[in-house]
Amino acid sequence: MGGTMENPLVYAVKHKEESVRMASRSGGIFTAISDIVLREGGVVYGCALDRKFRASHIRAETKEERDRMRGSKYVQSDMADTMKNIRKDLGAGRRVLFSGTSCQVAGLYSFLGKDYGELLFCMDILCQGVPSPLVWERYLQWQQELNGMECTDVNFRNKKDFGWEASVETLTFGRADGSEKTVHSQVFRNLFGSHRIIRESCYQCPYKEVTHQSDMTVGDFWGIDRAAPGFDDNCGVSLVLVNTKRAAELFDAAKEELDYVPCRIEDSMQTALKKPVLRPEGRDEFWRDFREHDFYYIAEKYGHYNEESGAKLDRIARRYKNRNKWVLVKKVYRRLKQCGKRIFNLSKKSSASKP
Repeated sequence: MGGTMENPLVYAVKHKEESVRMASRSGGIFTAISDIVLREGGVVYGCALDRKFRASHIRAETKEERDRMRGSKYVQSDMADTMKNIRKDLGAGRRVLFSGTSCQVAGLYSFLGKDYGELLFCMDILCQGVPSPLVWERYLQWQQELNGMECTDVNFRNKKDFGWEASVETLTFGRADGSEKTVHSQVFRNLFGSHRIIRESCYQCPYKEVTHQSDMTVGDFWGIDRAAPGFDDNCGVSLVLVNTKRAAELFDAAKEELDYVPCRIEDSMQTALKKPVLRPEGRDEFWRDFREHDFYYIAEKYGHYNEESGAKLDRIARRYKNRNKWVLVKKVYRRLKQCGKRIFNLSKKSSASKP
């Protein structure tokens, strides 16, 4: 597909716009690539949450529609008629960017049954496994019952308040008077991280290797300090594997929007590039408990929930915000200092040039 390379080109990538990175799962590579496709009149397909916070693949022709796809969604996406719609777009000569898990990309290629050349660009996302939508639905219901309000917003990984390297989900709830309540939690993260709630097939995933079918493979660049010391600022770094010549051309076109460092694959290896996760002991016990008990029981036993955990996360968020304020002050101070030096040097030159 697309002139597959013998060995992928590997990069650590950060979008130059910090607002893009803060809205993205990692370093914002998806936004940079999809911007090009949209600018050329193409369409973008990717996972988004609907108003009930169910994950499904949607179609986007504008940046505003595309922006719904940014960020983490740790739940299986409903593909519905996505593959049929992609085939329709390709048949009409539209360029298509498809973003999904490795198995979804493989499924799309199988469904299409032919190579559409430059029209189709596939980007697969490194993953440990696909979490159950039913567990997510029960978790969300439990949070709403616990807080006595409807959930109005979900952030699966709150980078703004906790940084990229932390995994904290933040839920916003709306009150009748129009005010809001924010709740930080790691219950769903702990369930996902235990690997008990992913699909049974994920334990035998055939795509956990360096070579991928997609044009480009992306994910969080864990271990970035080993591959590119000093590049991480805790706002998110993307690991990018350029698998095809078509991807290399598109990456070159996006470079103006990116800070990037070429890396060795040996220094960039993630678990998802090596082998599937092991089926955990206690998985059958979890699902038996899930069927027989309410979610409060599940949250305590498997999600490490207690009444103090939320308060602890609130304190961490406040400390992180305060730290970020000082970081911002230092950045501004350094900029002003640099500007001051330039002005001082210019004034010296100007004085020296006067007769």
